[in-house]
Amino acid sequence: MVWFLLTLLLFFSVFSSLIYFQNAVKNSPSNEEFFFGVTFGGNTTSEAKLLIDKVKDYTNLFVVDSWDIAVNETALNEICEYAVNDSLNIMVYFNFIFYNYTNQFGNFYNSTTWDLFGVSPWHMTWLNTARERWGNKFLGIYLYDEPGGKQIDTGYWYGSTTTYAGGNITTFTHAANYSDAANRFVRGISRSGSMQHVINSSIPNSINSPMPVFTSDNALYWFDYLAGYDVVFAELGWNHNQAQHIALCRGAANVQNKQWGVIITWAYNDPPYLASGAEMSQDMLTAYYAGAKYLIVFNYPQINPYGALTEEHFNAMKTFWNQIHVFPRSVLGKVEGEVALVLPKDYGWGMRSPDDKIWGFWPPDEKAPLIGQSISKLIKKYGLRLDIIYDDPQFNFTEKYSKIYYWNSTID
Repeated sequence: MVWFLLTLLLFFSVFSSLIYFQNAVKNSPSNEEFFFGVTFGGNTTSEAKLLIDKVKDYTNLFVVDSWDIAVNETALNEICEYAVNDSLNIMVYFNFIFYNYTNQFGNFYNSTTWDLFGVSPWHMTWLNTARERWGNKFLGIYLYDEPGGKQIDTGYWYGSTTTYAGGNITTFTHAANYSDAANRFVRGISRSGSMQHVINSSIPNSINSPMPVFTSDNALYWFDYLAGYDVVFAELGWNHNQAQHIALCRGAANVQNKQWGVIITWAYNDPPYLASGAEMSQDMLTAYYAGAKYLIVFNYPQINPYGALTEEHFNAMKTFWNQIHVFPRSVLGKVEGEVALVLPKDYGWGMRSPDDKIWGFWPPDEKAPLIGQSISKLIKKYGLRLDIIYDDPQFNFTEKYSKIYYWNSTID
């Protein structure tokens, strides 16, 4: 009898809690924007449509992440139209915005030059009509990829250190110090032709009105935002410390009044490339409750009809989608960045490993081990409540955090 009564009490306790929670969810504000989706890296419209049909019931974002599609106007229109008709938001990746140089430089760039690359400069016209055609469903463009990570790895944010003509790119030649390198990185991206043509409507053959620009990265998030990005996706993968990357990306967005997100990328260099469904579920929930506005699953290469994603991953995504609609962070709350670690101004250390370079040129200096230890201690103490930011006089961050540590603070 005692066992029966305890069981009955437990049942009514759980049932009452569920009724209360469901009412709370139903009556709570549901206007918080959250975008969850996948990338498409295939080559054909049929592959894209197959993936859209697979995920449309448990995602709301489709990212066209394919060079072959980005230079094929007809295919790009067909895929975007198909996604929007299924109520998905869209974002398109461009490695380079093809615009008509002849408006600025005469006949130096003529039709023969474009024929060499097998393209025509239609991107600006397409971008100017995309928002008219798809409205708010067209979120903006994903421009370049991993500029910070490429800067650390190659010494140049674009990745390739040679021009199309074979000459050496000298942007960072003879950089005097960390601040000089930081300025060259920020200016290099912000003043690039592709970036200018989508954020600056005052130059010839440009965008009618500026549009949001996105990228993903695994280093130098702070400087990506300074370079003009509206949203940066922190890459969770490669066995990197998720809490550290969230702290760096969210901290930069928080102080600079930008938005941030997460992209779940490869865990391995070889098949199956992606982590298991269980690991992916953990990363998705971590990113969501840490406050990410965007959450994207990187889906490449095309090793099955849907890409690299398998049924295990699709089931994880479907479960995640259902979980956040039953237990939204608007009710349960999200983990805010309450504590900040402040790094030295312009200190462009990759921080992905102890031997990461500084700005892609200098080896780790005497500050690096101390900063690495501080990050480790603070993550252990505060977890996802930690933001990592930079000492920069143009931003006032002292009122944003309840406690602030500087890179040379003594942390017990």
